[in-house]
Amino acid sequence: MFESITNSLEGVFSKLRGKGRLTESNIKDGLHEVRLALLEADVNYKVVKDFIQHVTERAVGEEVIKSIAPGQQVIKIVHDELIKLMGESDTAIPFMEGDQTLIMLVGLQGSGKTTTAGKLAKTILSKGRKPLLVAADVQRPAAIEQLKVLGQQLNIPVYFEENSQPVKICKNAVKYARESTNDVVIFDTAGRLHIDDDLMFELKEIKQKLEPHQIYFVCDAMTGQDAVNSAKEFDAQLGFDGVILTKLDGDTRGGAALSIRAVTGKPIKFVGIGEKLDRLEEFHPDRMASRILGMGDVVSLVEKAQQAIDLEEAQKLSKKIQDDSIGLDDFLAQLQQIKKMGPIKDILSMIPGVGSKVDGLNVDEKQLQRLEAIIRSMTTDERLNPDIINGSRRQRVANGSGTTLQDVNQLLKQFKSMKKLMKHFKGNPKSLKKMGQLSNSLPFAKDMMR
Repeated sequence: MFESITNSLEGVFSKLRGKGRLTESNIKDGLHEVRLALLEADVNYKVVKDFIQHVTERAVGEEVIKSIAPGQQVIKIVHDELIKLMGESDTAIPFMEGDQTLIMLVGLQGSGKTTTAGKLAKTILSKGRKPLLVAADVQRPAAIEQLKVLGQQLNIPVYFEENSQPVKICKNAVKYARESTNDVVIFDTAGRLHIDDDLMFELKEIKQKLEPHQIYFVCDAMTGQDAVNSAKEFDAQLGFDGVILTKLDGDTRGGAALSIRAVTGKPIKFVGIGEKLDRLEEFHPDRMASRILGMGDVVSLVEKAQQAIDLEEAQKLSKKIQDDSIGLDDFLAQLQQIKKMGPIKDILSMIPGVGSKVDGLNVDEKQLQRLEAIIRSMTTDERLNPDIINGSRRQRVANGSGTTLQDVNQLLKQFKSMKKLMKHFKGNPKSLKKMGQLSNSLPFAKDMMR
């Protein structure tokens, strides 16, 4: 995400770092290029103007110009101002303890409200709550059916009524939720333009009758300033408490994410970064600023790993490494946990030093599937002791997995190298000089980044 603005800013900062000495003149020249990069990223003009003014006031100060690494100082200032621009992190959903929490989703048609309703329900379910989804969109054909399908996938109940009015559906849903002990009710309302008076009146009526505790404006990040302008109008006419940006993984510019807080004054609560129902993330401005500047996002990477990796299984694996009894079954389990973390390209973008270059990498996501197919084509004995896999066995595995003999040989060779490396660390845990070799020893690393 944000590839274009990241690449543009990296070019500007590379020039600044190349200067032997920074002056007020070349700092302003550099910030002029930053301004152009932000405008090209479809950031609101007034937001860009104020942002550059704040950065300039700090960057041309004597402290920066006389510092040991002025180029890095300017990057630090831009980083800090990006965080301020996107506001403080505000991802908490204020649940009503001992009572129902009512959450209303609003926005334009095609912004992804229904899918977001499912993602939000899954997130809330993971917090130990009992959500109910309400199909209040009677305008779009198949909207109710879509929400019902999502509810079945998540094992979350969906309240709907045929041939009814949205206000009545929402009121009856609250009553149903109380009787069914659902403590969070999520209303999926119909998409509408802010200039559609009848439909906006409908939203206002739902708000007046139900008094929802939270109203979230759902908008498509890829529409840039259109999303920001719509958010401004929705807030003026209806009022909302936070924003959920969808399709952020497809947004190469970043205009909406960088403008919407400054224009509306409302925080970005969550961002959708994929179609799957577990691809809704909390929005943290400090982490996003680091990713925009190509610095990676270690905190989010660690959080993803914690969610995907089973601690008990990790402890078992550690013991097997100590006992030198690790096999391909164990490696297969690790591959499956990596897949849970999301697309490899997204994971790589969070690694410092890699984030800004990931767009240029040729990442083969299907390589994980090929490796999994090869291992699953082996017998139990072959997985436990790969050394017994001779020439005929290798050909059988290649045929069974739909891969080549070369693919099988490469996997076995790299797995053997990985075991040798693990032995080295087991015997000398303080020696980390060869840690950089680990990526070359992992069977998927070299093959996925050519």
